[in-house]
Amino acid sequence: MINKETVLAALAGVPGPDGRTPLGESGGVTNVTTQDSRVFIAITVDPAFPRTQPVEMDKLRKRVEAAARTAPGVLSAIVTFTAERPTTNAPAGRPQARGQGSPQGDPVPGVKHIVAVASGKGGVGKSTTAANLAVSLAALGLTVGVLDADVYGPSMPRLFGIEGKPEVNAEGKLIPLESHGCKIMSIGFLVDENTPMVWRGPMVMSALTQLLRDVAWDGLDVMIVDMPPGTGDAQLTMAQTVPLSGAVIVSTPQDLALLDARRGIAMFERVNVPILGLIENMSYFVCPHCGERSDIFAHGGARHEAERLEVPFLGEVPLEMAIRETSDGGKPISATQPNGPFAQIYANVARALSERLALTEPATRPQLRIVVE
Repeated sequence: MINKETVLAALAGVPGPDGRTPLGESGGVTNVTTQDSRVFIAITVDPAFPRTQPVEMDKLRKRVEAAARTAPGVLSAIVTFTAERPTTNAPAGRPQARGQGSPQGDPVPGVKHIVAVASGKGGVGKSTTAANLAVSLAALGLTVGVLDADVYGPSMPRLFGIEGKPEVNAEGKLIPLESHGCKIMSIGFLVDENTPMVWRGPMVMSALTQLLRDVAWDGLDVMIVDMPPGTGDAQLTMAQTVPLSGAVIVSTPQDLALLDARRGIAMFERVNVPILGLIENMSYFVCPHCGERSDIFAHGGARHEAERLEVPFLGEVPLEMAIRETSDGGKPISATQPNGPFAQIYANVARALSERLALTEPATRPQLRIVVE
């Protein structure tokens, strides 16, 4: 087991953010978390430091990681920077609409479009939807990446059936793992899946920033971001640090889920992120034995909500055992049964998104709408 005290001792002599005061004396190390041979270190810096001195910040990160690896038992180290943003007295109100000013955040090198797949609450099948949507986009011939932004509950390693630790290239960036035609990065590759991430909001935001910018994405047409449920730090980090091309909201049909979906839509609109569409997941259930259809969670609520809010409705995905089984097995149904009726639902959504983002040409003939009865 790694000893936290020996890690702190190894960091004591490293110059801190000012380049002079040793890190051990600066009070900058705010948290050290260990797991097996890995160590996670949080360092508090001035809010302006990442923006005004990005090169120095990268040098500091590398120095700290190198020093941490000298501690007994440490094989890898990950450093995150945290900062309390200054509050402002700016009046509240609807922000300037996207397209009327410069996009929020700096582009991620090598990525044309970033699409957030989000939900107002957990348990609606958002991650499964994100995985199948990514596979379907790749099937269109696009270069697709998947960022698992749910730090507390990463699902992509299991959904894509991959494990292992990403390698580092010559530029010091992590190389994403690949599966089913997609490049994937997740905090789940760096920690054991049974390990709880006991991190405060600033650490989560810093980790997300590094997973976005310290990864060799290289030439993506589109990045699908599997967001954590809710409207918290992760969503705001994504909206404020990168120019999102839009968000896809996933909801089940019942009123309680739709209430949370409305909050998610309102949050993205408030930070000028376009809503690319709403998907109704677990829309209905067809008994595999008798063929009778049951609307377990009601039906059509997401479609009506999309019409009311004047956002695109992208489709209905049934509550289907094959989708659950392939997801649990690390083989998304869009990859293993691409010509099946359920994969075609995701394919239709992918086609609609790619056309909306101008990644593919509009279909020359009407697309079939597949409904499984």
